[in-house]
Amino acid sequence: MKKFSEFKVGDSFFSTCSISDKELEEYLNFSRVRNAFLEQKQKGEQQMVSGRAILSRMEGEFTRLSQIYGNHIVFLGTDGDPEWKNRNTRFLKPFYTDQVLKLKFTISQKEDVDDEFGKIAVDYEGTTQDEQTVVISKRNIYRIKKDPPR
Repeated sequence: MKKFSEFKVGDSFFSTCSISDKELEEYLNFSRVRNAFLEQKQKGEQQMVSGRAILSRMEGEFTRLSQIYGNHIVFLGTDGDPEWKNRNTRFLKPFYTDQVLKLKFTISQKEDVDDEFGKIAVDYEGTTQDEQTVVISKRNIYRIKKDPPR
């Protein structure tokens, strides 16, 4: 695990994941999302994964990175990107259950908050195994304790 002082703007961390039909169904049941498009699964076909489910998994994978896990972090929200009229996330291609999602997390901003906490902004990028960009999400902001417990 890295301490707040060790993070640098531009640092990137990587992971991979996939979302199974069962996991997507559990997410949709928990979130109570109703979307006819997402419910049109044909037997034996992969199901399209909702954007929020993708982002939720990406954040989960971020918190499990060896550089992050063990820190006291709290997701504060998103500020968006000024170049995108302060929008935060773009979904560029559909993503389906059981596809591999290659994840890249990049520290895009770092600032002190007070003696105990700092703040980092993290850009997410998810691509398929074929290098097709599925999602870009900028400026996901976390409060992070400067001296995490050991």
